[in-house]
This record gives sequence, structure tokens and C-alpha cells, in this order.
Amino acid sequence: MLIKESYADVKTSANGKESTMRIFLFHPTIPGYPNARFPGVALFSEIYQVTGPVARFARQIAGQGYIVAAPSSYHDFTGPEPLAYDVPGTDQGNEWKVVKTLDSYDEDSRRTVDYLLSLPTCTGRIGATGMCLGGHLALRAALDPRITAAIPYFGTDIHSRTLGPNDGPNTSPSAPALRPDPTTASGFVAPHTIDQFDKLRHCEVAMIFGVKDTHVPDTGRDLIRAKLRDAGVTFSFYEFAWAQHAFIRDELSKGRYDPAITKVCFEVLLETFGRVLKTDLGQGTGEKEEVEHVC
Repeated sequence: MLIKESYADVKTSANGKESTMRIFLFHPTIPGYPNARFPGVALFSEIYQVTGPVARFARQIAGQGYIVAAPSSYHDFTGPEPLAYDVPGTDQGNEWKVVKTLDSYDEDSRRTVDYLLSLPTCTGRIGATGMCLGGHLALRAALDPRITAAIPYFGTDIHSRTLGPNDGPNTSPSAPALRPDPTTASGFVAPHTIDQFDKLRHCEVAMIFGVKDTHVPDTGRDLIRAKLRDAGVTFSFYEFAWAQHAFIRDELSKGRYDPAITKVCFEVLLETFGRVLKTDLGQGTGEKEEVEHVC
């Protein structure tokens, strides 16, 4: 399947501030079928914005028949150009990650879904994926009921509640009290992602981690899994024994790129998106399936 690449600049507004966010679009095309329609996928990048590896990942997904929209997350601070995979780029990305507010992240994901749904070639079914920071953002975006499938790759800061401005890591199973914020419509800072898992019940989630990922340790993955189960989310949880953080980044991965595991994970993505987004499942009954205990 061929791919047409373009971008759109979309207005955003959060915490009393307006900005312009660039969304990079990777659109599948079939010669002779200009009215072909496809599901949409919101692809959230790591702390470096839409880099070469992120764009290649987007093309892989688009080539399977999905319209992929990749927003530039740091439009609050800079242009859409990617940060370098070096120490200054890493330091800058990590700084902006915690300065940007949760309300701004939420506005970005809403506008990205809005844009996908505005396309006449979109079927109206939307999924989300991403890696590192983008893995967290993909899971958080799925709090939106318009997203029905999410594949977060090694999402950071979920277990520790350290995305956006924060008071330091908090890995308690219990949600902290909301903090006041007069710049938001609710008057409070948006709740952390892990404390809103009950809003994911409409969505199927496939969490992907590496056991050797130092950013999300064993206890962090265990907390995420337990909270998903307690919230009644439909989810799969994949932990690869030898995978480190950023194992799908095929460029400047600091020796962590694992193409074999990356291939397996892409099959997980294709199976989930194909079943949930491409298949017309109709209205669910909501009935709990009773599984027969047989050998």
C-alpha cells in the first residue's frame, strides 16, 4: 500500500494559553480508489518529537491501512522539528516533559483525534500507540471514549505519576488528592493517568514493556498491571525478558534496538488494531463470558 505524507497545523488552547500544534500525517493510498476509507491511529512520539524512527514507525502502520497522525508534543515551547538524540536533546526533552501540563497533553490528544475524524477518508474508528513518553500519552489519550484500542510501548511516568508538573514520584496504589489550578475549567490539575484507569473500560489495551527497562522497573509494571485489573480494563500485558528501554528505536538507540522483538510487538499491534478497528464488531452486549474449565 502506498503512503502520502503531509501535515496540518492545528490550534490548541490549554491553561489559558493558545498554541499551534503540527500534526504529521501518513495516509495510505490505493491507486484508482480515491474514496477508500481507513481507520485512524494517533501516534505519540518519545521526548524527541517526530524523529526519523517515529516517522518510519508511522509509515509501517500506514502501510497496513491506517491513517496515522503524529502530533508534535512540544509545540508549547518550540517548533515541530525533532530534538537530537544527544545529551542536550535528551535534557531538553526531559525538561519539557514535566513543564508541559497534563491539561495541555489532553488538549493535544483531543485535537489529534478531532483532526483524524474530520478526514472524509477516516472510518471513524480510532486507535492510539506510541513509545516512551508517547507510550504514556497513547494510554492517556485512550481515556477519550473515541479511542477503542491502544498499544503503548514502554510508557514512562505512569507508575510514578511524574508526567507534567509534579511533586516527585508517587507509586502509591491510592490516588493523591487533586491540586487546585485556577487556569483549568475544573479548577483542579487533571488527575494522573494511573488514577483514571476506570475510564479505559471502553478500550482494549495491549501494554508492552521490556523487563530490563530501567525507566519502568518490576514494581512499576506490577502496579500498572494491578491497577488495570482492578479497574476492569480489557488488556494484554507483554513483558519481554531481554528488552531494554527504547528497544524499537532503529537509530541511535544506544545499543538497545532489538529488531526481532520489535517484529513480535508489531504483530501484537496489527492483531489488536485489525480486530478492533478494522472489524465491524457492532454493539457489545456487556455480558461477561463464562469460560468452561476444560483440558
